Amino acid sequence: MAIYVVMAPPAGNNAEDASFVRDSFTWLGFLVAPLWLAWHRLWVEAALTFAVMAILSVAGERLGLEGAGSLLSLLVSLYIGFEGQNLRIASLRRRGWREWSVVEANNLADAETRHALEAGEESEAQPALPRIVPDASHARPPQTGMALGLTHTPGRP
Repeated sequence: MAIYVVMAPPAGNNAEDASFVRDSFTWLGFLVAPLWLAWHRLWVEAALTFAVMAILSVAGERLGLEGAGSLLSLLVSLYIGFEGQNLRIASLRRRGWREWSVVEANNLADAETRHALEAGEESEAQPALPRIVPDASHARPPQTGMALGLTHTPGRP
């Protein structure tokens, strides 16, 4: 079973507007990291990934270590494969989205159904809480005697 992080939009708690992000390894993010990041509108991350991969490839070629440059670029792609979905969640948080819940399901359709059922249960189960206002007549009178600590008591040495 897969785990989906449900992100709620900045305005409202409407279950239909929620975004589901699967928390798993992303093969497209591994194979074509900058394109996958750009597809998900992670522009800065895509540009940085492209620049780092290009710099590593050029540095490996200039130093005569073609294999090392390719392996380091592969490590960048592996990082995007493992952490790409977390980068998407962080991007949504920066835009004002908030994490609403976590759902475990076999596929996206099951996750949406399970979340809709859980969201319906939450809205029905929460009654309005009574407002509690303190009564001033039950309050303790202020203490005028000796207090603990290094305090000065007027009239005493």
